[in-house]
Order: sequence, then structure tokens, then C-alpha cells
Amino acid sequence: MLKLNQLTSISAKRKRVGRGGAKGGTCGKGTKGQLARSGGRSEVKAFFEGGQMPLSRRLPRRGFTNGAFKKEYTIINVGDLENQFDAGATIDKNVLRKNGFIKSKNEGPIKFLGNGTLTKNFIVIGDAFSKSAVQVIEKANGKAQLTKEQAGDRTTA
Repeated sequence: MLKLNQLTSISAKRKRVGRGGAKGGTCGKGTKGQLARSGGRSEVKAFFEGGQMPLSRRLPRRGFTNGAFKKEYTIINVGDLENQFDAGATIDKNVLRKNGFIKSKNEGPIKFLGNGTLTKNFIVIGDAFSKSAVQVIEKANGKAQLTKEQAGDRTTA
């Protein structure tokens, strides 16, 4: 008959660390120092160097990151527009999103680059144009227009 007091344990006994025994007075932790103290092994930070000046502070700082004001442009080459659109089409952000040129809905400004050739005339509306992109578009009797937000400063990035 099965009795509760006669059941054998299904889990092994936990090893109790730091109790002496055959290890002697130091309990297998070595002699002295931070790692022999209670909490010493678990509370040492990963890059703690024992109080000396940390490596991250010893090395010189170099460079500059303009992350707060950096603009991430969605780049589109003018030559890619040739196969996707008919002549005389007006190409703006919404049309580019419908045709798969822009993948996400929260994209940044759009910049057109002048790689490729155009034989069709387009009205291209974008946030920025390279000089070569404007030349390629106008050579094909098209127009390169800045968006309303960018039209105030009239600069091409």
C-alpha cells in the first residue's frame, strides 16, 4: 500500500555551499579577497576592473555623431521609374508607395538620384533631388518638383 511517509524524493538534495567539511576553513572559495566574501561573486559587474580606471574611460573619445538632426532619405533611382510608369505620369510619395518603391508607412523624406536613363516624361515630386537626377528628368522633357514642405527653402540635398 502506498503511504505518504514512505515516498522517495524525486528531486536531488541541493548542494549547500560554504559549509566547510572536507574543503577546510575556506570552503573551496580560495583565500581572502572580494570573491571569497558573501555576495562577492554575484555582485561583481561584468566590466569592473577592481577599482582601476576602466578601459572605456582610459581611451580617448573621437568623432562626432549628429544623430539628433540627421535625415534618413528613402533613395530612388530615376532609371527605376522608366519601367513602372507610363509617359506623362505624376509621381509622388503615394504613387511610389502603391507601386512598392516605399515599403513602410513611416518612411522619411524621398530623394531621387540620377542613376539610369529616362525616355518618358514624368512630373516627379520629391523631397530632394541630386543635380544629375534633375538633369536626367529635364532631358526627357519632364519636371522635378520639390514637395510643399521643401519648396520654401528651394535647396536640393
